[in-house]
Amino acid sequence: MRLFGPGDRVVQPQYGHGTVSKSDEYHTWIEFDEHGPRMFATARCQLEPSSTIAPPKPVRARRKAKAVAKT
Repeated sequence: MRLFGPGDRVVQPQYGHGTVSKSDEYHTWIEFDEHGPRMFATARCQLEPSSTIAPPKPVRARRKAKAVAKT
């Protein structure tokens, strides 16, 4: 069982390439490029190191808070 650290790029057979966001001896959380975040049991997940570069994340626009009318 190989532990990958946060920021490591990995490839998983079903979901493809992704970036490890969190990892411990029980669970591994991965943000996949095309499938979003997923959590795996560390002992059972099949991961290989990846040499691909993470795609840029889209910047989400912030919403302005609605003004509350004074009465």
